Amino acid sequence: MIITIKNVLSTAVVKQVQSLLETAHFVDGKLSAGDSAASVKNNLELSLQSPLHQQLNNLVMAELVSNPTYQAAVLPSKVASAFYSRYSEGMSYGAHVDDAVMGPLSGRYRTDVSSTVFLNAPGEYEGGELRIYNANGYEAIKLDAGDAVIYASGSLHEVTEVKNGQRLVAVSWAQSMIRSSEQRQVLYDLSVVRDSLKPDNEAERVKLDEIYSNLMRQWAEL
Repeated sequence: MIITIKNVLSTAVVKQVQSLLETAHFVDGKLSAGDSAASVKNNLELSLQSPLHQQLNNLVMAELVSNPTYQAAVLPSKVASAFYSRYSEGMSYGAHVDDAVMGPLSGRYRTDVSSTVFLNAPGEYEGGELRIYNANGYEAIKLDAGDAVIYASGSLHEVTEVKNGQRLVAVSWAQSMIRSSEQRQVLYDLSVVRDSLKPDNEAERVKLDEIYSNLMRQWAEL
């Protein structure tokens, strides 16, 4: 499951976020990496002690989590606060899989779905593609500022080296009510078809609602 979402953030919000990050204190991204990822991670992240986190989350995560496509595709039960990452020239994040469980002991969550919100334009940096691997190779993703991509956290992925310029993103994870990526895809596809039906297809819509609800009832973990 790889789903891109256009215009999660408006141009005005992107500019606000960029302005806040211009003078923010960034630290070595390895500080937040698990043991296996630390050896391939080379980026900077907004310090967890920064007072900007709440302000940025109010701008970025509030819009992402309330987005209808995000809700339909992720079906979140828990959503983590974002990490705000910066990749300057020469930085990258080698191939890795996100940790299966994250968070402090008092608030752990299973990582089912990863999300990346792009915070600056693709023309502002060379390289820096998000590559998500699959059975056929990989999908390379480099989106416009304000766009987002969501994908299964168990997917092997990497960020290629930034050749010049600077890449800014917000990265977060969610525990879904539906643990299985395949089952989430089925439910998302059903919701897309249901929402595409014309008003005069009421009988078909009701039938799809019934199928969707019964699958949710069967698969959901609360």
